[in-house]
Amino acid sequence: MIFTNPIALYLLPLALIPLFLGVQRQEPYPSLSGLEPDRLSLAISWALRIAGVAAIAGLILGMAGVALRERTIERFGQGAHIVLLIDRSASMNDTFAGRQPSGAEESKSSAAKRLIKEFVVEREHDRFGVAAFSTAPMHVVPITDHKDIVLNAIDAIDRPGLAFTDVGRGLAMALSMIEEDVLQGSRAIVLVSDGVAVVGRKIQDALRTEFARRPVHLYFVYLRTEGSNSMFAEPAPGVEDTPQALPERHLNKFFQSLRIPYHAYEAENAEAIKSAITDIGKLEQTPLVYNERIPQYDLSRWAYVLAALALGLLLAAKLCERTLKHPGAPSHAA
Repeated sequence: MIFTNPIALYLLPLALIPLFLGVQRQEPYPSLSGLEPDRLSLAISWALRIAGVAAIAGLILGMAGVALRERTIERFGQGAHIVLLIDRSASMNDTFAGRQPSGAEESKSSAAKRLIKEFVVEREHDRFGVAAFSTAPMHVVPITDHKDIVLNAIDAIDRPGLAFTDVGRGLAMALSMIEEDVLQGSRAIVLVSDGVAVVGRKIQDALRTEFARRPVHLYFVYLRTEGSNSMFAEPAPGVEDTPQALPERHLNKFFQSLRIPYHAYEAENAEAIKSAITDIGKLEQTPLVYNERIPQYDLSRWAYVLAALALGLLLAAKLCERTLKHPGAPSHAA
């Protein structure tokens, strides 16, 4: 426990006063030696004395600002440390049909945001980081267990994006975020993009080196626009098979060449995105040790509640006092 105003604790000895001074009105009696001990009256008397102690102690502890100290608890669960790498290029603002959303239609970005948020909420023990990329990568939120911060960051991914897709530098940033995370556990990058990107040769070599340094699982959710090329399809005869002509296919081939656990998903609608994210959740179920931070908890309100209840009991006892008069006998309190 901690106290925000510890000087008030110097008053705490005052709580012992009811143990030595009765809380009820005293009445004179000639002698009680001839009467049997009244255990009920004795119990009530001590109960009222203890209530007096509780009332004074509660008020003093409330003034002292008693609270439980912030602490960290080590817990165990199933999950992973996941960086959500979100494409924010201009093409993500279109629907899966390749046009601006209208009416009940939603953009690829909006659909991805909605379903990723559901994924974050459902994953009880996972820790998440968020990065975005278009012309340049953007470090949004480091890997954390604060789900509210992660959800707010995801809410921003459907803002208007820029024209280009630099997925290579986006991956480099995601890897640096994983490098900064010191807690033990499985690491994963979930890349959500519509895939129209070419990774330069120098960046490919740098990424190969970085992926070889650390065990990371890579998941690529390719949001395929209607009529665009599949990243799994072989080129037709006579079609130029180059990264510039078929960027989705060559991006997938590059990921396959990294020699890391890699899974690719091709989504042509919101239902397919949900299916891909559900599958990722099933795959990322390794044992995980994580620290749960318990914030400081104010106990002063409960100290005042205790004091109020004790004072209520004392007030009720005081209101119940009666003076009984008998012929030839002194007045006494019941």
